[in-house]
Amino acid sequence: MDSLSNGRVNYFKVSVRTFPIFAFLFLVVPIIEIYFLIQVGSVIGAFPTIILVVATAVIGAFLLRQQGMSTLARFQSNMANGTLPAKEMMEGVLLLVGGALLMTPGFFTDTLGFLCLIPFTRRSMVDHVIKRSLFKANSGMGGSQQSGVGDDIIEGEFTHKPNQSIEKD
Repeated sequence: MDSLSNGRVNYFKVSVRTFPIFAFLFLVVPIIEIYFLIQVGSVIGAFPTIILVVATAVIGAFLLRQQGMSTLARFQSNMANGTLPAKEMMEGVLLLVGGALLMTPGFFTDTLGFLCLIPFTRRSMVDHVIKRSLFKANSGMGGSQQSGVGDDIIEGEFTHKPNQSIEKD
């Protein structure tokens, strides 16, 4: 029963933490987009603003395809070499996010989308997430917070005998 209540508490903590993120995404970002569209439209006009928004979407689609193929090639190369392609998988997620942001009309989301598509900024974001995840995992803040983890470790020695077969039941 205690683990169930801990699960509910942890779920509640996660829900409370994610609320500001969703509030920002669904309330603040559209307001920022409308503001920038009005400001740019008042300077260069409505039609050029529309053309600029469409052009960023087209350029973004081109960059998404190019960077996606590059990331896929590195993913396949790592898999062929027997290396875990963790960075490439995370870069793939950022490419998807960047593509979605570029398809959303507006200059603020286009800027964020281009940051996800530019290799240097995308890789630095992935490196930051990996370092942060490793720090949390090493400090005990990531994963399960259960007591008694590691209590079933038994110390001992063994000798490997390769020529002996193990009988199966």
